[in-house]
Amino acid sequence: MRVSGTTSMKISRFLMFIPAAFLVPSVASAQTTPEAPELGEITVSASRLGESASDLAQPVTVLEGRDLLLNLEATLGETLATQPGVRSTYFGPASSRPVIRGLDGDRIRVLQNGLNTIDASATSFDHAVSFDPVSVSKIEVVRGPATVLFGPNAIGGVVNVTDNRIPSERIGEWVRGSVGTRASSADNGIASDFELEGGVGGFAWHLEGYKRNIEELEIPGYARSKRFRDANPGAPENDERGTLENSWFNTEGFSAGASYVWDGGYFGLAYSGFDTDYGSPVEKEVSIDMRQRRWDFHGAFYEPLQGIREIKYRFATSNYEHTEFEGPDPGTTFTNDGYDGRVELSHEKWGPLQGTFGYQVQRSDFEAVGDEKFLPHVLTHGHSAFLFEEMELSDHWRLEGGLRYDHTNAKASADVDFGPDRERNFDTLSGSLGIVFTPNDNYKVALSASWTERAPTYQELYAGGPHVATGAFEVGDDGLRTEKSLGFDLSFRKVTGSVTGAVTVFYNRFNDYIGLFPTGGVSLGGLPIYAYQATDAEFFGAEVETTFHLLGPVIAGETAEDHLNVDLRADYVQANDRKTGDPLPRISPFHASAALDYKKGAFGARLESVFSAHQAETADNELPTDSYVMFNAVLSYTITSGPVTTDLYIKGVNLTDEEAREHTSFLKDSVPLHGRGVVAGVKVNF
Repeated sequence: MRVSGTTSMKISRFLMFIPAAFLVPSVASAQTTPEAPELGEITVSASRLGESASDLAQPVTVLEGRDLLLNLEATLGETLATQPGVRSTYFGPASSRPVIRGLDGDRIRVLQNGLNTIDASATSFDHAVSFDPVSVSKIEVVRGPATVLFGPNAIGGVVNVTDNRIPSERIGEWVRGSVGTRASSADNGIASDFELEGGVGGFAWHLEGYKRNIEELEIPGYARSKRFRDANPGAPENDERGTLENSWFNTEGFSAGASYVWDGGYFGLAYSGFDTDYGSPVEKEVSIDMRQRRWDFHGAFYEPLQGIREIKYRFATSNYEHTEFEGPDPGTTFTNDGYDGRVELSHEKWGPLQGTFGYQVQRSDFEAVGDEKFLPHVLTHGHSAFLFEEMELSDHWRLEGGLRYDHTNAKASADVDFGPDRERNFDTLSGSLGIVFTPNDNYKVALSASWTERAPTYQELYAGGPHVATGAFEVGDDGLRTEKSLGFDLSFRKVTGSVTGAVTVFYNRFNDYIGLFPTGGVSLGGLPIYAYQATDAEFFGAEVETTFHLLGPVIAGETAEDHLNVDLRADYVQANDRKTGDPLPRISPFHASAALDYKKGAFGARLESVFSAHQAETADNELPTDSYVMFNAVLSYTITSGPVTTDLYIKGVNLTDEEAREHTSFLKDSVPLHGRGVVAGVKVNF
């Protein structure tokens, strides 16, 4: 089934998704507020002040419990790809990171328990994130600049995954845990995971592991798009049909942690490992073997001094390595040894102000070794200081704001292929200011503004060679300047009643925006040349998420609550080069979904349609992408027997076998999304 899109999308199209009951507060609803259904409060740990999602100046999406289980995919990007404003870099089923409001790579900060993943996933689309989503208990997505707390790398947003590998509270049981497994037909995949934890007195421990094996992905039609085949008539005949060659992958991981918890705080540590090997769909003889070993140290002191609510400290150190193989022979090996540490002090009200200030230190030692390395050895250091405060102006108005200073040093060592030593230092300052207006218990209005300065990454500065896994020749520019942006967010939220949701509009204006642009040239080895270049740019758009509670409200995290909901979501982003007026590459078209979600006692069902519009507003050397409509369905059942809860579920994905391509993907014209399939799973908690 194919739905044609227009070449120019207008934000006004969102109006069809916004019911009048959501926009206009009635006197009657205000008078009946105590009896109106209210969504459960979802505490956002990434806020550092423990607010609920609806109280923050920026829009936040939280996945946990049943929602996380039923949205779970093999990669972080695919797990979040249906959330408002979020798409995926989709480098095949093994590797994808989130794209938020058209921004990806280094502008999206992916965190594990508030710390950097310390891998190479932000440097290239083919590099996988160093954890499997099955190992996390909650995923928080902060859309828009979150630079004050997490650095200028968070200019597009933050994805913070949390788990309990270091328990921060006492566990009053000798042992508890879960075990799960799932199978998928479109890729003949099988995945299993377990989690065990327990405690005695103040001592607590945690152990978990997972394993996933996936074969080559079934796809509808050809791997290469018709537009690509028509535009390259001289290319070798493409015989791939029905199967995406070299899209297999195998993953396994584990972690073990322990902590001591007392009334005044806790301290703990954890060791984790992640191993994966996977094929590169763009190069049929190329595969990647990746491993990471990581230590985490977490702790806190509660109310150590008068006026101090908490001192929290976290530190992680990682040893990361991946090798790109060409057939059985190792090609280029990438290593990244680094650490990330931060100390945060949260204080009670000092006069009218309550907030957090802290210090962060980071180090990355990145090296590529092999005949086709595209980066020299680069050592990067970062030191940061940040402050975030909020103030209650009245019962209806709350003000929040912050500042952050970052010093970044990136030094490239002398190399026969890249020349002499090169070193750049950057000092950047970022700030934000937001206000939240609560006219009554039903509604909230939030406005935020941010100024961000981001230093170029070592890859943007020093790249200069063939990257075989992506099939591109990448060229950096060590003369790049600091990237600057000014952003605004305005959100209208309805948090109680039979209709809840939010409407958000945003605008970001960049000076010296750094992008990876196709040049149209070809290297001596026959690879297309992509160059990191600076231009001026602007991003603007809107997001809508609305839920009609036909039987009663959904309370976050409570799966036993009966409900019949209609969920509507839509988002749109426009991104242009301000110098030329041309669109920027890999920008998602208008995207929308509608779902009917039912829960009655132990039984649950969901029917969903996902629409992505035709994208014809493309950059130079970029092909348009067709629209698609994809239908999915889920059935679930929960069995409770004493302390044991068993969740059974079966999902039908892409039921009409629609050919679908993500315009945000670097490989959209050679790697489509999965075809029709079934996913079945069971999760037992005890």
